[in-house]
Parts: sequence; structure tokens; C-alpha cells
Amino acid sequence: GQWAMGNGQWAMGNGQWAMADCASCRSAALPPVIVSHYTPPMTITRLIPIACLLLLLTGCRPNPPSTPNQTVVLYTSADDEFAKMVVNEFTKETGIAVKLVGDTEATKTTGLVARLKAEANNPKCDVWWSSEPFGTIDLTNSGVLKPFGMKDLVDDQWPKTLIDPDWTWVGFANRPRVIAYASDRIDNPPTTLRDFAQPQWKGRIGMARPQFGTTRGHMGILAAQWGLPEFERWLTMLKANNIRLYDGNATVVRAIAMGEIDLGLTDTDDVWAGQRNNWKVDCVYDSFDSPMILTTLSSKGPVLLPNTVGIITGSPHPENAKKLAAFLLSPRVEKLLAESTSRNIPANPALADLFNATAPDSLTTPDPNRLKDQPIYPNFSDAYQNIPDALDACDRILTP
Repeated sequence: GQWAMGNGQWAMGNGQWAMADCASCRSAALPPVIVSHYTPPMTITRLIPIACLLLLLTGCRPNPPSTPNQTVVLYTSADDEFAKMVVNEFTKETGIAVKLVGDTEATKTTGLVARLKAEANNPKCDVWWSSEPFGTIDLTNSGVLKPFGMKDLVDDQWPKTLIDPDWTWVGFANRPRVIAYASDRIDNPPTTLRDFAQPQWKGRIGMARPQFGTTRGHMGILAAQWGLPEFERWLTMLKANNIRLYDGNATVVRAIAMGEIDLGLTDTDDVWAGQRNNWKVDCVYDSFDSPMILTTLSSKGPVLLPNTVGIITGSPHPENAKKLAAFLLSPRVEKLLAESTSRNIPANPALADLFNATAPDSLTTPDPNRLKDQPIYPNFSDAYQNIPDALDACDRILTP
């Protein structure tokens, strides 16, 4: 048998008896954990008096087992670090335990979307939190997300572009797409995507494989903005410039730091993570082309992609699902993410100061090339409709 005692916890192997942590145990100033192995196994009969004595001395009682109404299941493509940070705060505030199911870097969003569709007739998940909007739109169209499930969780000032017409999802905590570059090798990085086709960057450009994550949606946005023929022309120029494809946005940033490439398309949070590793990487946002310049591959400014949240149709824990969804959209969470190392840009108009502190300058100060009342978000519905053709073009043109 094995036994251990310390930090308010007591347990014994083989006999299967345990006493849970509690305040009175901690106040008893028990010694550090000790694990002893006995040659003759200690029987449960001999342990019962010891257990009773400990209960009397400390006044501890075992914690009640968790019940279904104390839990909620969250599927998320958000990075583990930030997802855990948020759900831990939710559990502290509500006492509701969160079962967190994440995704891999290489299959961001796509893998969990497929799983949710497969589980549609017998849902295991309560809440869907995506790091981008397009997988969420796909789930809406497949009937996986509950119509009007998000109704009344945000006020009338919330950006309309970030609210599904049937309230199946709401967007929050934006991340921009950016041009990452080697800060120790490039003094004046390009600020438009058409510049990736310039000959000086041949063999020195990269992006994540377009089939997954935010790159997938970004391709749909470009195809919608430029039209499919011009989008295909751009891909053909990238192919001629020997673009490299990587398994995820973080890998693009690593490739820049390791000297494999000099420029890459990625998300801001991956650049910030690289800088925390002391990598020589930085980023610039897409600029606004002057409306007086006629170009077929025009640059329309920074691309903001929101996180999105929705409640699953037939969720096992509907009351807790609504509580978690409301928490994700709260000012507290947007503030938490904005002030984290991810530096997400808040969507809530009540957090205007944080928006101004985290958003690109071209969105917070007057830009002579930005049209009056030009929206800061792309048309996500149009982009979603263009994703299949955009990905088909990527497969045909970029894949060897």
C-alpha cells in the first residue's frame, strides 16, 4: 500500500480511501507530502482508525462529486494558453467546471468543425469558441449552432457585422492579419500583398497552408475583394516567386526567425509570441491604397478577424452554455485578452480606449487613403461564399 499526507490532502493506495482538500486541513500546517512504501501491505482494517482520527482532528469532509449541472463543455480553436486563462476565470466566478476540447495548430478550426458536424445528432458540446468567423458560419449553415441562442447577450451598440442575422454567433476580440518580416534583415517591409510578387522577394516569402485556420478565410476575403480571376493571377505570381507553405501561422513566424524566409502572412499573436522568444521578427498591417490609384490588386487596409462564439443546438447543459457564452462576450474577457500577450482588439464599443491602444493606427487616426465611413471589417458572408473557389485555386496553383 501507499499513503501520502500533506497540503491538506490524505490518500492511501490499494485501500482506495481519500480525504479532500479543505481550509481546515491547510490551517493544520501539515508537513510536506510524504510517500512511503511498506513491505507488508497495510490493510483497510488497520487504516480505518487512522482515518477516523484525522477526520476528528481536522474537521474535513470530502468534497461532493461534481454533478452534470456544475459543468459545461467548450470546443475551441483558440490557443490553449488563452482559452485556459479565460475558462479558469469563468470557473472562479461561477463555480461551473469547463471541459475544454481544443484543436491542433496545423488543423486550426477545421478539425473541430468536422467533429461538431459529426456529433450534430447527439451533441457532446455546449459552446463553440472559434478563433475566426468562417468555420462558425459553416456551422450555422449546417444547423449546428442554435438560432437566436446568442440573442440579448450583447447590446445595440455592438458592431452589426459581428452579429449573425439569426443570432447563432457573435464576434469579439479581433486579431489582425499581418505581413510579418525579419526585423534584423529588412528595414522597409512591403505593406501590400501584391508586393509579395516583387522579384526581390523571390524564394523569401511564405504563408500557412490555405486549407486551415485564418489563412483559409483570408484567401476567401481576397477572392471576394479582387474577384477570382485577379486572385488567381496573384497566386500565379506567388508561385513564380517560389512561395513556401507551412503547417500553421506560428511556423511561418519561426521560419522568418530561422532565416528560411524574410516575409510571411500570419496573425499578430504569432508575431508577439515570436518576440517573446527574442526572435528578430516584427509586422506591418496592410495599408490603404489611394482611391486615386487604379490597381486590380488593391490594398484595402488591415484585415481584422474576430473570435466568434455560439451555442450548440441541443447542447447538454443549456443554462450553463448561455452563462459561458455571455461570459466570453463580457468586457472582462475582452479586456483580459487585450491585455494578454495575444493583444486582441476589443469589439465592444464600451472599450474604445483599449481599441485605440491595440488597433492599427490606420483605424484609429485619420488616414488620407481611407474612404469616409469605410467599414473596418470585411464582408464575412461574401468571403465565406468565395472560400471553396479560393481554396480550389490555391490547390491548383500553389500545390506542386
